[in-house]
Amino acid sequence: MHSLAIFTIFFSIFLVSSLGLPVPLFPGNLAAALFVTSNLIMTSFVSGLVNGVFYGFLAWLVTTVSFKWIERALSKSELPEEKD
Repeated sequence: MHSLAIFTIFFSIFLVSSLGLPVPLFPGNLAAALFVTSNLIMTSFVSGLVNGVFYGFLAWLVTTVSFKWIERALSKSELPEEKD
């Protein structure tokens, strides 16, 4: 459930920022240049959508890997309790 929330939040942030910024962001500008050439509104929408998916997936991947790394480190550091 955390994964979906992280993806959705970062997808929304990068979609809105890509649509609002006058500067094109990678990889959305590359995808827009490859697929859409004439319509400016459609070009910015495709660019924003690609940026949202790309950076949302990247944020999801980083958080998932880091949480797994932290869980593994914590489980190895736990010592068994001593019995009297």
